[in-house]
Amino acid sequence: MTLRTKITAVVAAAAALAMSLAAFMSYRGVSTLVADELDRGLDDRTNTVVAFLAAGLTPPARTDMIEQVVSARGTVKPTAPGRDTLPVPPDALRVARTGKGESRADVVVSGTEYGTLTRPLPGGGAVMVGQSYEGAARLDHQFLWRISWTTAAAVGFAALVGWLVLGRILRPVRRLAVTTRRITTTQDLATPLPPAGSDEIGQLTHSFEHMLSALRRSRAQQQQLVQDASHELRTPLTSVRGSAELLQRARGRLAPEDEEQILTTLVTETAALDALVRELVELATDRYTQEEPEAVDLAAAAEDGAQRLRRRTGRTVLVVGDDANPPVPVRARPRALQRCIDNLLSNAVKFSPEGTAVVVHIGGGTLTVRDRGPGIAPGERHAVFDRFYRGPRTQATPGSGLGLAIVHDIITADSGTVFATTADGGGAEVGFHLPPHGRDGPKGPTARRRSRRAA
Repeated sequence: MTLRTKITAVVAAAAALAMSLAAFMSYRGVSTLVADELDRGLDDRTNTVVAFLAAGLTPPARTDMIEQVVSARGTVKPTAPGRDTLPVPPDALRVARTGKGESRADVVVSGTEYGTLTRPLPGGGAVMVGQSYEGAARLDHQFLWRISWTTAAAVGFAALVGWLVLGRILRPVRRLAVTTRRITTTQDLATPLPPAGSDEIGQLTHSFEHMLSALRRSRAQQQQLVQDASHELRTPLTSVRGSAELLQRARGRLAPEDEEQILTTLVTETAALDALVRELVELATDRYTQEEPEAVDLAAAAEDGAQRLRRRTGRTVLVVGDDANPPVPVRARPRALQRCIDNLLSNAVKFSPEGTAVVVHIGGGTLTVRDRGPGIAPGERHAVFDRFYRGPRTQATPGSGLGLAIVHDIITADSGTVFATTADGGGAEVGFHLPPHGRDGPKGPTARRRSRRAA
């Protein structure tokens, strides 16, 4: 069942309920008016008959009325010869005997229901007048029939109008559904969506457009990642293949020192290839997505990263706080933040000469890692966070070119910012800023989607 049919059914049901209620109330009101009118007519006719009989006259007969005189002994005499007589209820007989009060009752004569009114006569006895309900019943039936088909016609008209109006209202939804089915079938994300207004349907179309834009950017980034990865993988794979083919052709005829050199090259390139693939997988899958942000002690996280680097490399790593701007807890994903710090420290060690210290400076929600390398040119301060980027002065440095790209993606996903610049006195300063815990910006999947778009 389509949305148009469902809404039309609801409109028709609501109209039917409202009109049925109105018809029922009208019927009740009309029935009450008819009953009141019958009572007034019976009263008037009874008074007229009493006046005629008191004057010694015979009242003119009416086809819808039966009139009779009831004596004190209970005998009945019709006022018009040949007419049916009405049964006398006990209350009517009491009025005839006592000459006081009146009596109303419903009786049946020859299959027809009558409403009766009994009133005393001045000379004794009583007059009993019966009015047929046949005409009122016929009127009641006709009114009920007419109001029923009128209600049915009104409900049908409301359903038809609702169907036509809803067809016009839901036309943008149908166009949007057709377009989305075409996109699903063809996988062509460049397909334009239909024009959108400012109502709820327009807002839905705008939401679909934003979603498509995000998908287009995501697909473009994936294609770019694949192209960049294939380019970066080609070099170590070529080196590994060349070394393996050389060993295969030589078959033990190489000098020990040459064979050792080739094996060393194989191990080195294989390790580099393994690191590159690992970082590519991590960058593509964002394995920290399911981790929930929480309050993280930035100084403690930096010290943990420094300890790991000291044990692994034996290098000197100093963690320095800012007395004027002491570190504060930041809102971040703990394991993802630790990966960022490890990447920054590894990057600094890679570019710092042996015997020099790597300094980690923390102030507020900002962490900065300083190395003693060649520094970063002004034109490269944003490019260093691109995937596989290598500046002119770092072409010969080993690495995948993905470490800072991972830092960028993780930090921006947690509503933070990254930066890179040349330090005073030489070397580079690379770091990030995260919002303090409790004053963070948008977070969760929306922020992560925004961060990937920013990347």
